[in-house]
Amino acid sequence: MNPYAIFLLYLLAILGFVAVTLLMNRMLGPKPVASAMKLDPFECGAEPVDRMNVKAVPVKYYGIAVVFILFELETVFLFLWALGAQPLTGTLLLVFGFFLLLLVLLVLYVWKSGLLEDVRT
Repeated sequence: MNPYAIFLLYLLAILGFVAVTLLMNRMLGPKPVASAMKLDPFECGAEPVDRMNVKAVPVKYYGIAVVFILFELETVFLFLWALGAQPLTGTLLLVFGFFLLLLVLLVLYVWKSGLLEDVRT
């Protein structure tokens, strides 16, 4: 039998199992009832003192989070490349150079935009 067909059957079996499990959970599980107590914010077991003190996270922090994730991914890829290091010849050297160029451009963009400056709310 074709190896791709075996993989496809395995994938369909997994997806079918997940679908059946979720469907059974929805049909047989308890139905949640929303109450005022459940909708109230909960923090450290204490009653909220002031409901007006709830603030949204400033948008500036999302940029920092995105940059962190980008640097994290690039670091993971660099470590994986270093673990399977082969001599850099030809095309592999170009790909690695392009990857490092993207990393340098990202650092320059973050530095120039002042994204990591002190964020004050």
